[in-house]
Amino acid sequence: MDEIKILGIVGSLRKGSYNHFALKAAQELVPDGAVLSLVELHGIPVFDQDTEMAMPAAVLEFKRRILAADAILFATPEYNYSVSGVLKNAIDWASRPYGESAWTGKPAAVMGASTGSLGTARAQYHLRQILVTLDMPVVNQPEVMIGNAALRFDPGGKLTDEPTRQQIQTLLGALVQLAKNSPRSTRQAT
Repeated sequence: MDEIKILGIVGSLRKGSYNHFALKAAQELVPDGAVLSLVELHGIPVFDQDTEMAMPAAVLEFKRRILAADAILFATPEYNYSVSGVLKNAIDWASRPYGESAWTGKPAAVMGASTGSLGTARAQYHLRQILVTLDMPVVNQPEVMIGNAALRFDPGGKLTDEPTRQQIQTLLGALVQLAKNSPRSTRQAT
């Protein structure tokens, strides 16, 4: 059986992003038969519908990586009770032009890390609303909300909290299962 290709999307541009660290931990925890590669959102310009028919190279590469993946794992920070502007911007670009969305039918999972106690709960809720309109099936459980992130990662960015590692591992297992069972995944079309 072919490997399940998961694309991890880092929803923050910050160098020391706990969400980036969480995705790095996920790479260590991915189930056998799956691989997780990461994509960062540096270089994607602000969405401008006037240029969507001649997309910038960074956007075309981003869409190519989404289309090549069997599933998506979002790691979102929370800014002002919602997803980061950079993540929403990238999602908008990859959904355009109308009728050519890279997201349609792509299985997804959501997690997030924050220095606050709620661990991106509100941002994840907003992201899930966005994924509905993109027609993406999403893993519902477990919800991985890494609160008080500074206490869960060591100074080098390694996730040291074992219960959180177990939650991420369970989330990845559910995402792989969703990808295997998704009727419209890349795997079914090949």
